[in-house]
Amino acid sequence: MLPELRHLRYLQAVVEHGNFTRAAEDLHISQPTLSQQIRQLERALGAQLLDRGGRSVRLTDAGRAYLEHAARALRELAAGERAVHDVNDLSRGHLRLAVTPTFTAYLVGPLTAELRRRYPGITVTVRETSQERLESALLADELDLGIAFDAPHSHGITATTLFAETLRLVVGTGAPLALDPTRPIPARTLEHHPLALLTPDFITRTHIDAHFADHRITPRIALEANSIQALIEIVQRTPLATVLPDVITHNHPALIPLELDPPLPTRTAALLTRTGAYRTAATRACTQLTLDLARAIYPPVG
Repeated sequence: MLPELRHLRYLQAVVEHGNFTRAAEDLHISQPTLSQQIRQLERALGAQLLDRGGRSVRLTDAGRAYLEHAARALRELAAGERAVHDVNDLSRGHLRLAVTPTFTAYLVGPLTAELRRRYPGITVTVRETSQERLESALLADELDLGIAFDAPHSHGITATTLFAETLRLVVGTGAPLALDPTRPIPARTLEHHPLALLTPDFITRTHIDAHFADHRITPRIALEANSIQALIEIVQRTPLATVLPDVITHNHPALIPLELDPPLPTRTAALLTRTGAYRTAATRACTQLTLDLARAIYPPVG
C-alpha cells in the first residue's frame, strides 16, 4: 500500500501535538482511527516512525527522516493549490505578510491602504514578529512575504533591498535637547540624559547597543518598552529621549529627530521571500507596491 496524503497530515499533526489525543481532536477524527492510520503508514513503509514509550510521542530516526520529506511535499501541495486558485486579474486572492516591529510604525499602514485601494478583493493577513520567526515561517510556507532587515539570512531565504533606514535620536517638542534641533548632539550627552529604549529582544535595540559599545558610551537608560507605539507616547509626554527610525517622526509633529555625533548607524530594509517559492498574483502585486513605497519613503540619491 502506498502512503496517502492523509497519512502525511496525520503524522505531522501527531508530531506537532506530541500526543495522539490532541492531534485527533485537531483533525476531528477519533483517537483509535488516528492510531490505526499511523500504524498503516508504518506498515506501508516497513519502519517505526514514532516512539510511543515516553510521556509524549516523538519521532524515531526513521520518522524524522521521513517527515522532513513529507513536510516538504505538503508545502509543495499547498503551493500547488494556491497556484490553481490564483487569479491573475487580482479580483480575489490571499496575501500572508509579516514584518518586524519597527515597520509596523510607518510602513504597514500605507502599504495595506494602497493594497486595499487597488485590489479590494484580496484578503491580507499581517503578522508582526521577530526576524528569526519571520524567516522560519517563510521557510515553512506559512508566509508569502516578509519585511525585515538585510543581514545574514537562513538558507533558502532571498532578500531584495528596499532602502537604508536611518536611526535618529528622537525627543518631544518640550524636551531640553529640542532647543536647537539643527545642532548635532555629542553622543556622550546620553550618559547623563535619560533614555527610553526598546527592550533588548528587539533587533533595533541590538543596533543601538552595538553603536554605543563601539564608541565606549554607557547611556543612561531610564525606561525600556517592548512597543514602539508606547515609546512614541512616552517621549511625546516626558523629557526622555529615544532612538527610532527618523521616518517615524514624519507623521508625528510632536516628535523631533536629532543628529548624534558620531551619528547612529543606518541599516538596510529588505523584502524577504522563500527561494523558489510559487509567487501568487497577490504576492507579485504586493512586491511591486512595497518597492514603490520604499522609493517614496527614502528616494534614491542621484
